[in-house]
Amino acid sequence: MHAAAGVSKLAVMRLIGIDHVALSCASVEATKAWYVDVLGFEHVFAGELGGVPVFLKLGATSLALFPLRGAPQPAPQRPGFNHLAFNAATQAEFAEAQAELTKRGIEFAFQDHGISHSTYFDDPDGRPLEITTYDVPSRL
Repeated sequence: MHAAAGVSKLAVMRLIGIDHVALSCASVEATKAWYVDVLGFEHVFAGELGGVPVFLKLGATSLALFPLRGAPQPAPQRPGFNHLAFNAATQAEFAEAQAELTKRGIEFAFQDHGISHSTYFDDPDGRPLEITTYDVPSRL
């Protein structure tokens, strides 16, 4: 993709792709069972906040399941899309992405999830986005 004439090209964050899609669920357990039983997903992780979120994986595709109420970040109050998460391979690239958001004046919130670090922010239409990395310092 080329920058339009007279428009400077902005730096690009180093992301390796979509990390997961977060879904708000009427019943996390029922949704988990359906994705595992019907589509063959594997249950790989339950979060440290009362088992939320539940992570499912199928190949390179991950889903994060959140309850409608009581999710650790804002969630719609009906089943549907919660947020789209992109993956930064390293902690350094994660920090560079945060610096780029700051440089562009985009407000974000950081969360340490134990197994990962995440930065939450909105796109121009208000859709919630996340950049996450699993390259986190050891807690030992």
